[in-house]
Amino acid sequence: MNGKRSSLGKEWTTDGADLYRKGGIGRRVGYGAKPALLVVDLIRGCTEKDSPLPPLMNLDLVVRNTGKLLAAARQRRLPVLFTTLGPYRTDLKDVGPIAVKMPGLHIFAEDSPWAEVDPRLKMRPGEFLIYKKWQSSFFGTDLHPILTGLGIDTLIVTGCVTSGCVRATVTDAASSGYRVIMPRECIGDRTAAIHEANLFDLNAKNGDVVGLDEVLAHLAGRKSTKKKGRK
Repeated sequence: MNGKRSSLGKEWTTDGADLYRKGGIGRRVGYGAKPALLVVDLIRGCTEKDSPLPPLMNLDLVVRNTGKLLAAARQRRLPVLFTTLGPYRTDLKDVGPIAVKMPGLHIFAEDSPWAEVDPRLKMRPGEFLIYKKWQSSFFGTDLHPILTGLGIDTLIVTGCVTSGCVRATVTDAASSGYRVIMPRECIGDRTAAIHEANLFDLNAKNGDVVGLDEVLAHLAGRKSTKKKGRK
């Protein structure tokens, strides 16, 4: 944090944050030279109110804010990647103990409409869609080779849920050597308390939790990767 005001919720800015700061924990990692935007599981099964899954916080604002970030990333021609869940066997025998913990995942069977990226995000041709069966977007997927091939050193991570797939993805991203930026207005969970606790801990150990305006300002200051001569 280096003396800067934390962007975390006020309930995490007193005793806990002071203790971490005194221990030198939670310094900013900042942005690298080549970022990409990773949108974790903002899919119909997680964002639509009639989904059979246990209810999440209202993610409408998370989706809208992620839309703003997508517009900025697309304008700067940054790589954009989405993740979705599945496809699973309907009996979930392909995922082990996760089936016991999260039996509702069966809705993400092959060709399930619930696995579709939220249409409000308007996924474009050429953008990546990563299918995953477990929480981390890296585990058992081709995400890391894609990012390596693109020369990415920074991941801007949005999506849901903070305590599950976002947390696992951010942890693996940091463990794999990526700088991680988390715009807090673009991330959601099932309860505010769990959401805030996990943002606090992720900010302390794995990446930077910052305001959306800061990320948008950073992207606005970047040169587009658009090649000369292209329209």
